[in-house]
Amino acid sequence: MAEHDARNRTGRSPLLRGLAAAVLAAGMLVTAAGPGYGTGAATPSPGPQFTPLTAAGMTEPTPFVATDGRTHLSYELLTTSALSTSTSVRLDRVDVRDARTHRVVGSLSGRALAEAANPVGDPLPGADGYTPAPPAPTPTVIQGSQQWIIWLDLTLDRGRSVPKVLEHHLSGAVLAPSGPSAFEETVQATRTSGTPPLNLNPPVRPGTWYSSESCCGNTHHRRGLAPINGRFDVPQRFAIDWYRVGEQGQAWEGDPTRLASYLSYRQPVVAAAGGRVVEVRDGIPDNPPPVTPTVPPIEDTVGNHITVEVAPGRYLLYAHLEAGSLRVREGDRVGSGQVLGLIGNSGNSTTPHLHFQVMTTAEFFPTDSPPFTFRQFRVVGQVEPRIWDDNLGLQPTGVLPITPSPYDGPHRARYPLDREVLKF
Repeated sequence: MAEHDARNRTGRSPLLRGLAAAVLAAGMLVTAAGPGYGTGAATPSPGPQFTPLTAAGMTEPTPFVATDGRTHLSYELLTTSALSTSTSVRLDRVDVRDARTHRVVGSLSGRALAEAANPVGDPLPGADGYTPAPPAPTPTVIQGSQQWIIWLDLTLDRGRSVPKVLEHHLSGAVLAPSGPSAFEETVQATRTSGTPPLNLNPPVRPGTWYSSESCCGNTHHRRGLAPINGRFDVPQRFAIDWYRVGEQGQAWEGDPTRLASYLSYRQPVVAAAGGRVVEVRDGIPDNPPPVTPTVPPIEDTVGNHITVEVAPGRYLLYAHLEAGSLRVREGDRVGSGQVLGLIGNSGNSTTPHLHFQVMTTAEFFPTDSPPFTFRQFRVVGQVEPRIWDDNLGLQPTGVLPITPSPYDGPHRARYPLDREVLKF
């Protein structure tokens, strides 16, 4: 009864009030290496302990090979401070380890950690595509009772095996009013997926195409955290926006306020794999470019679209299509390469493009976004500045500043990285 009364007076039981003190008493110093990703050996995780930070995974990471020839794992940790508002946590290092061997497969610290973490609800610096991102605050400090998301994009060298289960070793210091005390903790065992990514044919006709906002950086797809139906999802993690590119490297020519000036407009969209049509939406008018439209109702986000089930729990989304151009109905069976509709500018779209991705559900909200690859294509260049949907039509000209890519050449069963120019 006395403990119950104390809880009523303070809002916490004596056990929870002692959490910060226990963490401070048990803290151990961990020397952080330089900033960036790294690999190496690590010690096994400790037994039960109070942890100032909790962590939860948001997806089952699926390994995929990108055009750089390396295996990638892209996923998120939703991290919460378990301490009071008067106490903060300085997070110095995040080591991702093989849970069986405890060997480090990737690390974040310093500037790289600061740029890969942000409080939930805070806008991402530089994500609007207009304002350059200011330097992220270093060190990374998580206030008491605050929730942060850590965006993990790990790359493994060729030939290196992917762990079946990952664990996350966090280290830093608890910053209490009485002074700092070092801590380290091992949290969130995360199983990696044993299901390989879908290997697809192109969703567009042969030609030169710009892959915009694909993984793995600070893009609105990769870092689009969405609170839907009482939980967080990253529904566009591996989505790609496709723009047709002309012989002179132009994405548009003439008047950028006219839909017909964009080479993508009314280009055919084709089935990247055979399957059954499970959702069709039509009748939403195209937006006038190049000004970003008002955010539409949630049900109109992807505009006119077609969703095709191609495997159990795997759906392909073709979005922002032109009203009246859709050529299939729900229940239809489609074959790979079949024309589904035409590229438009409907829904939450500023300039004409095809939004394409794999989903785990038939609807866009809520869903998870697993990776995929294309059977074959040729990389012919890259675009260094972030030119995407919201600023493409605001460029001085429609010619993309295409430069050589270190990954130029043919690729098979690879995922195109952000801002690559390729030929299907």
